[in-house]
Order: sequence, then C-alpha cells, then structure tokens
Amino acid sequence: MSDIRVAIAGASGRMGRMLIEAALREQGVALGAAFDRPGTPFIGRDAGEMAGVHTGVSISDDPGAAIAQADCVIDFTRPEGTLAHLNLARELGKAVVIGTTGFDAAGKAAIADAASAIPVVFAPNMAVGVNAVFKLLEVAARILAEGYDVEVIEAHHRFKVDAPSGTALRMGEVVARELGRSLDECAIYGREGHTGERKAETIGFSTIRGGDVVGDHTVLFAGIGERIEITHKSGSRMPYALGAMRAARFLAGRRQGLFDMQDVLGLR
Repeated sequence: MSDIRVAIAGASGRMGRMLIEAALREQGVALGAAFDRPGTPFIGRDAGEMAGVHTGVSISDDPGAAIAQADCVIDFTRPEGTLAHLNLARELGKAVVIGTTGFDAAGKAAIADAASAIPVVFAPNMAVGVNAVFKLLEVAARILAEGYDVEVIEAHHRFKVDAPSGTALRMGEVVARELGRSLDECAIYGREGHTGERKAETIGFSTIRGGDVVGDHTVLFAGIGERIEITHKSGSRMPYALGAMRAARFLAGRRQGLFDMQDVLGLR
C-alpha cells in the first residue's frame, strides 16, 4: 500500500511543527502539503525548516489548494478554522483527522454531518497513552461505583484557550457513562464561597493554566480512608502527533464514517 499523503493545518504553530516532524518520521505517511493563515511569517518557506529538514513542501496560505494535494487533512487548530477546513475536505472528498478541542454542540454536529460523506477521526486526545487511560477509567468506574467521589484535575500551558480541556471532559464522560449518569447534569466546573457539602453524584473539574505545561490529567476516586488516582502526563506534543499519524493511516481506504482513537486502536 502506498503512503497516505497528509496536509497539515496550522503548519507554523507549535502543534503544526510537531505534526510535520511526525509525518516525516512515521512509516506509511508522507507529507503532501502544509498550510497556515495568510500573513503568517512562514508562508512560502519549507515546511521542515524549523526542524532543520528540507522537505520540498512549502507552507501555503491556500487551504483548498493544499488539501487538494493530500489524501487526509490533519487539523489541531481552532474550531472555526477546523470547520472551514472540514468543509473544504468534504468538497474535495478527503479524509480528516481532527485533534482540535473547544467545539460547541453546533460544531460537533457539523463534524458528524461531514462524516456522512467523508471519513473523519475526531478525538479530544490522540495520544495512545491517554486512550489507554480512557479504558482504565471504564474499569475503575465500574469497580468504584459506590462510596467514591470523582474529581478530574487538569493542567496546561498558559496559551490554551479552552477549559476544561477536551481530554478532561472526555475522561468525565467516560466515568459518567459507566456510572449511569449524564455529565451535563452532574459536572461541577468551579467551587467558590459557601458551597455546602459535596453531592455524591457530582463529578468535579479543576483547571490549572500556567507556564509551558504540555498536558497533565488526573482522575481522582476519593473514598473513605483511601484515594485512587489515574494520571497521564505529557512531556511533549509528539505523542499527540504520532497518534494523529496512526489515525490518518486508519482512514486510508475508508469512504465515510465518524471514528475516534478508540476505533483507531481497536479498543471498542
């Protein structure tokens, strides 16, 4: 099977650079195109320049032209940009891997609608380790269903614009589902003042933003006399990028459908 050609959105950003590096090193994947917003300083320069590698692929400011040169778009940008790129990919019949977080209900519905025509992997976290944690949380929630309070604590760098993180929300969703609850109804996103006693059915979220923290997530099951913590810490963005490459390979040959990393990793 020939390599799947990927187009990297937001190519000059922190995650974009990491995705380009991953595409260059991952077997079964080839860098087909890279693009970013008009006016970005790196437009017209080689996509591998910041990694010290010559790729022969220039960063474009024309998303449509870039997407047309690839089999799959990989997008970790912002919701509004991702949805615009998704529409272009749908028009051109290209697969899409979405690692962007912060979508509202309408945005998620638009992704699901696009997946009726093209194949899409949409996941709040592409790292293999994080997705292993999702499975561990399913088991832990079933075992610790009675007598344990659940709290989700996450930390990210100062530049992250959404909170809680998409990964933290997915962790809460996994636990809530196993406990037979709706996260929309039981989530507590902040505590201040005289809050009263904690309600047993709630799932609390605590958010930390500062420095250059790549991403730390802990789910705490607090019982009487013991605490169980399931934690994932990211030392770099490379695990997300490598997971995205696996997702792109997974989509090769598929015509449509909405998938996540649990599908990619065969964890269903």
